[in-house]
Amino acid sequence: MRTRDSYEYAYLRVVPRVQMGEFMNVGVIVFCRTQRYLGLRVVYDAARLAAFVAPLRLDAVEAQLHMVQAIAQGAGPIGALEQAEVFRWLVAPHSTVMQASPVHTGLCEAPELALDALAAALQRILRATPQ
Repeated sequence: MRTRDSYEYAYLRVVPRVQMGEFMNVGVIVFCRTQRYLGLRVVYDAARLAAFVAPLRLDAVEAQLHMVQAIAQGAGPIGALEQAEVFRWLVAPHSTVMQASPVHTGLCEAPELALDALAAALQRILRATPQ
């Protein structure tokens, strides 16, 4: 039997009007220190996101999503930091269009499977929610 390790996760949110606080979850970030794992999965419906972020341009929001993904994969000066520092930077409070939910914890044998499960749950919610 494999041991279970603790991991931390947060949902990635788009907040087009920061002053109003409305958001749409568009991904999930998982960090497991003991297994040296940091993963980010983007999950969203482009048509729904475009309607939600109007009058912002969807391509500008998608560019930010791609930038956050690249940082999680090690790109740029922030991505070059230790994984824990990258995770903390990604989930730190920001007053920008891209934000993270509060950080939650869990136990897993494989953090990439935890990321898959969290992303799949978010995808199911997106499909089940009427537009």
